[in-house]
Amino acid sequence: MSLTSLAAALLADDGTEPWSARVGERVDQVVAAMPGRTRFALRAAAAALDAFALARTGRRLAALSVDEREAVLTPLSAHPAIVGLLDVVKMPVLLAAGTERMLHEQASAAPSATASTVPSATASVAPSAAPRIVPPTDPPLDCTPAGHWPARSTADAVVIGSGAGGAMAARTLALAGLDVVVVEEGEHYSTAWFAGRPPLERFTHLYRDGASGVAVGSPPLLLPQGRAVGGTTVINSGTCYRTPEHVLRRWSARSGFRLAEGFGPLLDEVERTLRVATQPLDVLGRNGGLALAGAERLGWRAAPLRRNAPGCLGSCQCVVGCPTGAKQSVQLSVLPDACAAGARIVTGARVSRILVDGDLPGGPRAVGVRIRSRDGGRRETEILAPLVVSAAGALQTPPLLRRSGLGGHPRLGRNLSVHPATSVAGRFEEEVTSWRGVLQSAGVEELHTDGILIEATAAPPGMGSFVLPGLGRELRQELEGTGHLATLGAMIGDRPSGRVLGRGGGLIRYDLDRHDGARLIRSVRAMGAVLFAAGATEVLTGIPAAPRVRTLAELDEVLSQTGPRALHLSAFHPTGTAAAGADPQRAPADAEGRLRGVRGVLVADASVLPSCPEVNPQLSIMAAALAVTGACLERLGAGAPPTRPTPADRPTGPTR
Repeated sequence: MSLTSLAAALLADDGTEPWSARVGERVDQVVAAMPGRTRFALRAAAAALDAFALARTGRRLAALSVDEREAVLTPLSAHPAIVGLLDVVKMPVLLAAGTERMLHEQASAAPSATASTVPSATASVAPSAAPRIVPPTDPPLDCTPAGHWPARSTADAVVIGSGAGGAMAARTLALAGLDVVVVEEGEHYSTAWFAGRPPLERFTHLYRDGASGVAVGSPPLLLPQGRAVGGTTVINSGTCYRTPEHVLRRWSARSGFRLAEGFGPLLDEVERTLRVATQPLDVLGRNGGLALAGAERLGWRAAPLRRNAPGCLGSCQCVVGCPTGAKQSVQLSVLPDACAAGARIVTGARVSRILVDGDLPGGPRAVGVRIRSRDGGRRETEILAPLVVSAAGALQTPPLLRRSGLGGHPRLGRNLSVHPATSVAGRFEEEVTSWRGVLQSAGVEELHTDGILIEATAAPPGMGSFVLPGLGRELRQELEGTGHLATLGAMIGDRPSGRVLGRGGGLIRYDLDRHDGARLIRSVRAMGAVLFAAGATEVLTGIPAAPRVRTLAELDEVLSQTGPRALHLSAFHPTGTAAAGADPQRAPADAEGRLRGVRGVLVADASVLPSCPEVNPQLSIMAAALAVTGACLERLGAGAPPTRPTPADRPTGPTR
């Protein structure tokens, strides 16, 4: 069975709407960006549905009428376990359907564009009223594709990864006078590129494996990762929380991460760099406004979020690259300073290993990296440097270190926190159009002392973490009624319950802690309370056995019979897998972020954080990278670059 037929069945496509006829092609586009095992699983699910239809009717789904498909699908909705599996299948279909409906409405309502303009960010959500703008020109970056980089080169420092940690590390080292090369697995995308393409096309380029990453365990969690110059900062919400003081005290006192003691000024510097400010109300959008109104009626603490998006136009497209250049992702705010100071960026490059010389006086020392073009080319390139900064992220740093023979610490890859998250939606009589305004707009912090942070979060149609209930006509009706839904998400400051295994892409194992599961159930109740207080006529729970409730009492009854594994869960912000600390038995990196067991390797990404920061972590990661590289420069002495090897005198000892 083709995915086109599956999409038609799930959406009750009767051929009368021009947008729905193109959904199947869009589904293929989404699935093509996913790894082979995921494509196989989705096609296997499609084949299973087809076999079920054949057994019931003697014909395949593609040969059935809409009514006949409905008769086949309806029994499946009575089985919560099957519905849970179908939710996974529905995700690429809803992504494709949301995009096609959006483009159809835009084409129907908007005047034709001239050659000198591109669709504005708001054109896709309010086509009849949207102005047209020319996207700004991005600050210049010195980027070279891996295939064009010399076979052998040298530098003072190599930074692996260009996200929040890598960008700040590169800028700090370059401004101190070091010759810095940044190696990035993704490609460089400009604001003009974002503005000229529909959200789904950007989605398939900007996410690792088409955002299909999963932490296996009980229950499995969707765990999307970004992959581009700028890392996940290109596709995050732009929400900027300072690391809470109690978290800093815990990192310092319990973990011995002494650099946390000076985080205050570092967070100030990061905020200045990113131009962080409270989001103005005029572009907040109805989604955020309803969250604030509901919290106010409950007497709960809530406010517009602080974000790194001065001049935000409310495009609600942060998760697929800001098309107006307002969000100050690090490729706009940090990497330009690094490149102006001489740093260079190699794009489309996968680091196969960190090179280590084991015969030097004083023990093993990093001497550079070996890279290969991500496009499948066989040519390997070496960049020799006496300082290597691993900033590949909490899910990619452990496999990289293992591939390099540096994975001997028993805690490497463990201690994984992921901010388990769930979401609900409220239906309102009035139009909400949640995707018109700021994507993540308001924070409800009433329960934050218990590690529960609620944020009003919307996204372009089909791209949120909330999955609409139903199959067939029911799902089609829900999709067509999304303009009346407001969505909230809650994330939990979790107990480290996961680990990253393997040497390749990294197998992620995560088993939800019982205490965290109870808090997720509590968060669903809290989000329902906010939505009902704001005037919702019903709340969509995300629970297959009871997808809709009309009162808070009804929600309480449902939750009393529901465990956290019945929720549709996702996860964000992985941290802690190469944690820094004073105890050499528990922390793979020392108190200043130096990887134990080798000289010349720093860890300067989310993996170095000792535990979950309990808030959106971008500021915490950038401050940690600034602290780790700043301490390194102090050890080197007033920023004097280390002695580096040259191609002619590369160490001849054993390289691991």
